[in-house]
Amino acid sequence: MLREVFESGRPLTYVRSSEEQRVGSVLREVGLRLLPSTPVPVWTWSLTEGMWSDDEGSIAGTHDPRAALDFIAAHEQAGIFHLKDFHEPLRGSPEIRRRFRDLYESCLDRQKFIVISSPVRAIPEELERSIMFVDLRSPDRIELAALLRDEVQKLPAAGARDDASDEVLLQMAGALSGLTLDEARYALRRALATGLRLGPESMPALLEEKRLLVNRSGFIEYIADVTKLGEIGGLEYLKKWLLERRKLFQMRESLSNDIVPKGILMMGIPGCGKSLSVKAIASCFELPLYRIDMIEIFSGRHGKPEGVFVQACRMMEDLAPAVLWFDEIEMGVTATESSGEQGRIFAFFLTWMQEKTRGLFVAATANRIDLLPAEMIRKGRFDEVFFVDLPLDDERIEIFKIHLLRRGVEAARFNLDELTQFTIGWSGAEIEQCVVSAMTKARLEDRELTADDLIGVAARLVPLSRTMREQIDHISRWAFERAVRASPRRVV
Repeated sequence: MLREVFESGRPLTYVRSSEEQRVGSVLREVGLRLLPSTPVPVWTWSLTEGMWSDDEGSIAGTHDPRAALDFIAAHEQAGIFHLKDFHEPLRGSPEIRRRFRDLYESCLDRQKFIVISSPVRAIPEELERSIMFVDLRSPDRIELAALLRDEVQKLPAAGARDDASDEVLLQMAGALSGLTLDEARYALRRALATGLRLGPESMPALLEEKRLLVNRSGFIEYIADVTKLGEIGGLEYLKKWLLERRKLFQMRESLSNDIVPKGILMMGIPGCGKSLSVKAIASCFELPLYRIDMIEIFSGRHGKPEGVFVQACRMMEDLAPAVLWFDEIEMGVTATESSGEQGRIFAFFLTWMQEKTRGLFVAATANRIDLLPAEMIRKGRFDEVFFVDLPLDDERIEIFKIHLLRRGVEAARFNLDELTQFTIGWSGAEIEQCVVSAMTKARLEDRELTADDLIGVAARLVPLSRTMREQIDHISRWAFERAVRASPRRVV
């Protein structure tokens, strides 16, 4: 990218990146190939070290920003001048901004290229049309794989073993996607420290380090607790759809964007398995799961909400392939105020869903479906909109079996068919609570769980479908012709 910018003749470039060493490495590589006859030297400036290069060393008297610009203006030969964190002098001094504009004229068509690198974008208005802005994204798999190979070469010297093939290295590079080169190096060394072996067994340590690094953002959470499709009771239509789309998602690099799955929206009654299904998607697709915390985004602790939301989405693209979870999307991404923050976030989200990277699968859940605008649920934003209803009789029995088995209780000991008459209108969460309450009662009395314990709790529990009947009926009527059912249609 930078080589193309230089070859176009642009003398001023602004690179947003926190990886100064990576920017410098890229510039040196570009300098080697920019001219056919001789390499173009790279000069580096910082407020603490002044101007220096590998060949010439440090130049005295160039610590001051104005002196650094004067040095560039007086330099007669071709050169690439890397100015670290120069956005501060530009922002704070009219004199520096004027001198910088002068350099645009003096460096034009003279093979002199000035590159500002900074973790933030802060381009003065006077220079907007003169500076080429480049957002240096996180390292791709090729760069990360190269880093891994370099680290592999150091293993024999450290007395460690390496049984990793190129295929394993590429797999590990995919697991490290979204991290900087330094972060990836630290994650790898942490994995090696656990067993001094580079291979599939080191993947958990890599992902744990990645979890710590991702969670530090404060508004993106790495979800390690995923579940399998077999641990979800019912929702057969949803499961079938996911298993079919998994193959397409795994073939995404060879398919057109129209065919690659983008994501699904699950709406419906609280406690019926929407969140659990999202965790199962990550397990089914064999991808890490991340959740964007809209409460944190709107808290103001990380900056303006719309800017933080854009940053979160861009960061997730760097972390792809992955599953991205928007929980209760109607509370954070709506068009209730078209001119306000939520309206601007909503507008960005609609465009982003159409253009995001193909390695990112979005799974959104919603309870208050009447708050969702038509633009969000129309075909094209999501591949499918599923309605998760209250479980049917056989689904409730299956859910009872899952929760009993999860707690080490053999379901065959009970006649679960008897429970269906006591659990009409129950959600999966209420069935789980019934099992937990019955087991708690049995444990307090120091005995094994019995069918009477389950029936006793079931007879006393009042389900949400009864206490909030009007709201549940409204949700069901709304979704009747607007969504695909995640389970077979209920017979009334």
